[in-house]
Amino acid sequence: MSMGQGRRVLITGSAVGLGLALAQGFASQGDEVFLTDVSPKVLAAAEALSSICGRPVGALVLDLAAEAAADQLVAAAQGAMGGVDILINNAVVRKMAPVADLADADWDRAVEVNLSAPFRLIRAVLPGMQARGWGRIINMASVYSLIALAGRVDYVTTKHAMVGLTRTVALELAATAITCNAICPGLMATDSALDRVAALAAEKGVDEDEATALFLSTRQPGGKFIPMETVIALAQFLCGPASHGINGAAIPVDNGWSFA
Repeated sequence: MSMGQGRRVLITGSAVGLGLALAQGFASQGDEVFLTDVSPKVLAAAEALSSICGRPVGALVLDLAAEAAADQLVAAAQGAMGGVDILINNAVVRKMAPVADLADADWDRAVEVNLSAPFRLIRAVLPGMQARGWGRIINMASVYSLIALAGRVDYVTTKHAMVGLTRTVALELAATAITCNAICPGLMATDSALDRVAALAAEKGVDEDEATALFLSTRQPGGKFIPMETVIALAQFLCGPASHGINGAAIPVDNGWSFA
């Protein structure tokens, strides 16, 4: 199966940011996409994307931490598209707090959304992929899958575990035409990152460029955001015909941050 031939793509966490950009990228090359997010904004996002690409775009408002959410989502996506050829696990939650202050509820929710939901979604889409003899699973991991940072125990732990999930699934599928890979981006200019830059600019009394450089100075080498387009292009490549043999990889897109 090659790009632009109406593959059916399910993307979680796709109301805004990278998830929506991924949906736009896959839809623009002729793929059918199904969006889901805990935010009702996903419905408007799907409607807008549908008007742009000229074909229906399905969407479901869903909390991936809810009981049986994964099976419900896959059933909805399969009902709308007829199947799922590509699964992109992008949804994520996090609570910035040191270990001593992180509540059980916040830890449990991060495990459910960031790790258990991807596992259950993979389990749910695999029978269809195996029946068709082709499939692609992309787990959107993070630079924090490869390094750690104080105050982000839920995010760092679940993102590290996502790489273990990716590698195990890849080994189990190694004899098939289904692959499972993880992409580990550094900081991108998402709404949440830009909000933090704006807050820093206000706090320090500096302009946006200075605040961006300051924000990234202790993080990403080179002081530049990772282009979202780079991450999208990599996901498209991993789902394309030239990606055979790339399986179980955790690919950093971080301008050298993870080994600096």
